[in-house]
Amino acid sequence: MTFGLLAACGSGGDSQQGATPDRTARTGTSGAQARTLTAKALEKAAVKGADLDGYEVERSFTSVGSSHKTTVPEECAPVMHAVGGGSGFTATARVGRFVHARKAGLPTRLTLSSHSVADALRVMDRLRTAAAKCGSFKDVTAELAYEGVKVQPDAGYGDESVSLRLTQLVTGAGYDDAVRVPYALVAVRQGSTVAMFSTSSRGKEAAVVPDAVISTQLKKLGAQVASE
Repeated sequence: MTFGLLAACGSGGDSQQGATPDRTARTGTSGAQARTLTAKALEKAAVKGADLDGYEVERSFTSVGSSHKTTVPEECAPVMHAVGGGSGFTATARVGRFVHARKAGLPTRLTLSSHSVADALRVMDRLRTAAAKCGSFKDVTAELAYEGVKVQPDAGYGDESVSLRLTQLVTGAGYDDAVRVPYALVAVRQGSTVAMFSTSSRGKEAAVVPDAVISTQLKKLGAQVASE
């Protein structure tokens, strides 16, 4: 149910503009890492079922456009964009996957977005800033609310990463009370590519993005970058 709602996080538009300090030299991006991957390269870099023991992988629709999702407060939009697998910046290329555990659990949504290094840095900066300020917000486009946004300890993925937990509140006809859906989000910048991972859970159980999915995807992305 909730992944269907998130899949509707439409994209389209131009890359946002704005000055962000050049942190390239301080975040491990140089040489091949700084290359902007093509759509063909991203397709090769995306995980397949054969890469992950115990998981199945299917393609999901993506667009290179910047997300048009809006929130109240407005400054929380980068969090909503990331939960939907995108950002406020147009990507050079973007691919999407749903990763399903064969045994149980809800799928992990995965997107790989290729940017210039400067835009990749800005995507991470704006997500980190919004997450620190936004404990709760409303998704105006889908009339959903989110609360309990909490930044988690940095797991140290890639060149930089941001991990969040938050709760989606689903209301409307047929619901006596809001249905609370826990979510987990991990965003990772590896060179000029930004990987977004998100998943939800049922009931009160905390959502967790499987480390196997993140680590395998980043390893494969790194190998693809090195081969370019």
